[in-house]
Amino acid sequence: MTIDSTTLSGALGRIAAKTADASAELCAADGALGDGDLGITVSKGFSEAAVATLPQDFGMALLEIAKVFQRVSASSYGTLVATAFMAAAKATKGKSSIDAAEIPGLMVAARDAMMARGKGSLGDKTVLDSVDAIARAIDGASPETMIGKAVTAARDTVEEYKTKPNKLGRARMFGEKSIGLVDPGQLALLRIVEGL
Repeated sequence: MTIDSTTLSGALGRIAAKTADASAELCAADGALGDGDLGITVSKGFSEAAVATLPQDFGMALLEIAKVFQRVSASSYGTLVATAFMAAAKATKGKSSIDAAEIPGLMVAARDAMMARGKGSLGDKTVLDSVDAIARAIDGASPETMIGKAVTAARDTVEEYKTKPNKLGRARMFGEKSIGLVDPGQLALLRIVEGL
């Protein structure tokens, strides 16, 4: 199964619809541990990316999405999303399409770039844990099962880390009080993959 810029545009449209529906939920989750604007960041970023004209070069198309997130959001989450797309863009520049089997490797590249940019580690109760879990879950999976496996991995990560304290970003200031609360970034990625 190959994925090109047209496929990507379709996916962005579905994610934009899903994140728009989840905007209030994400803002509420973020409000419990942060500044409460995550839903706006995510929905605005994907709604603008969905209507952007994407180049045929797959890597350049991903770079265009990164630029959209840089333009519409000054938040740390927006920066991490842009960083993830930039890492994937670098790995796919010059290709007109990618094979679905390349997605796990692109997720790993995105995870590593996000870790370097955000100075985060796995286990900190952030979106990094979700990206890592998805990358592992879809590695070697058939194209038909990838989305289902990604959703399950993202959902399981949200539930697993709900019982742990946040160790990074503004949420870390809540310490033990963050136990029992979902990480907003993890929840946002769950809604994004559900939109696929």
